[in-house]
This record gives sequence, structure tokens and C-alpha cells, in this order.
Amino acid sequence: MDIKIIVATHKNYEMPNDNIYIPIQVGAEGKKPLGYTPDNTGDNISVKNANYCELTGLYWAWKNLNADYIGLAHYRRHFTFRGNKGNKFDRVITKQQFEEQLKNTDILLPIPRNYYIETNYSQYIHAHHAEDLDTTREILLEKYPQYIKAYDDVMKKTYGHRFNMFVMKKDKFDSYCEWLFDILFELENRLDISNYNKNDARVFGFVSERLLDVWINTNGYEYRDLPYIFMEKQNWLIKGMYFVKRKLIKKG
Repeated sequence: MDIKIIVATHKNYEMPNDNIYIPIQVGAEGKKPLGYTPDNTGDNISVKNANYCELTGLYWAWKNLNADYIGLAHYRRHFTFRGNKGNKFDRVITKQQFEEQLKNTDILLPIPRNYYIETNYSQYIHAHHAEDLDTTREILLEKYPQYIKAYDDVMKKTYGHRFNMFVMKKDKFDSYCEWLFDILFELENRLDISNYNKNDARVFGFVSERLLDVWINTNGYEYRDLPYIFMEKQNWLIKGMYFVKRKLIKKG
């Protein structure tokens, strides 16, 4: 199998020692080169990185990369197997392991994140702006009404696939990107984010995380969930405190 996994990064970082991984400097336009493949060559949206996050790398891969399977990972987050041992980079999935997983499915996703006390919709609006998701629904209703049921169902659930991480067979990868960016570009046209803070301005990256399950569920695609590993220490206590605080204090 010809598998290519782009690794979105904005800084120099140790990368997996396997040639299926392609480090991509996202938001490379106007920035000092890091020595990785930049996302500002060919057909690209590199200048939108502040609002699209790792999706500028995804767009670059869609328009400029060819392989049997294409995936997206992050410099801080990779797919793993619980049986993989050694240091953190020894635990990142190898080409051979991906090949085994892809024998029986066309799509690999990270294990879903569960919010338990929040729905996908309420978690988002407590952290960001409700109009982001509400406007997205309006766009789906107008352009892709067959996705509305799945959208509403996903918003009511307390769990979902996050991080914009996946590996897909090329035909499904192309189909997903065409659908996703058509929605996000229209959302960009309709939203006024001029008063959003720096974090909320990453809106299109955040919204896309909630759309992946909508696309998969509507099309009835089978997939396999894989564990993922954080390459940097996570302070779960602080994360949990912020999570509860956002729920208790309505965002202005």
C-alpha cells in the first residue's frame, strides 16, 4: 500500500522514523522555513492557517498529494497501539501496522472523546460561539440537506471523533475534503469573526472536528477506531477544571 500521513506542525519537532510520515509546515506563507514540506506550494490556503489550523495542511494534501491512502496526524498527537512499547516515538504506528488495519476498512479514526456531562453542541457553545454551529447547520440545510439528520444526531451525542485525525482511502479522502471545504468556505463567507479572540478565531478547524462524524454517519461508512498518543505531557486536572468552568459560566 502507498500510505502517506501528513504531520501538521508549526515548529521544529521530532518526527516518527517512518517514510510514510510527511511533516508539513502549516501556515508556512510568510513564515521562516522549518525544513519541512511547506503548505504554501501548489494549490493551497496557507494564509488561512490562523482560522483553519491543521486544515491548511489537509487542503494542501488534498490538492497536491497522491497515494492509495492519505491521513492526517499532528506533531503532538499520533495513532498508536497499546501493545507498542518503548519511547513515545517507538509507539507511533508503523507502515506495516497501518497496512494490517487497512486490510478490512477504508477509514481509520482516533478513539472518540467522551464529554459525559455535555453534548457535542453544548460543549462547543460553552467553549466558543453558538453561531458557528448554527450557521453550519443552515449551510447544510441549504446545500446538503441529506446530512441534517446526522448533524442533529451528532450534536445531541456526548462523544465524537476529534482532532481532525484520520486515514482514508484516496477516493473517500477526496470526497470528504470536497464536501468539507465547500461547507467551511461558505461558513467563512457568512461568519463575522472580527471580534473573536485568537482561540475562537480558529473556528473552521474546530467546526470541522464536529463534521467528520456527520459525513461518515450519513454515508454509512465503516471505520476502525485506533488509540492515539500525546507526544507532550497533558495536565488533565487543569483541562478538567477549564471544562467544568466553561459549563458553569456562560460564554459572553
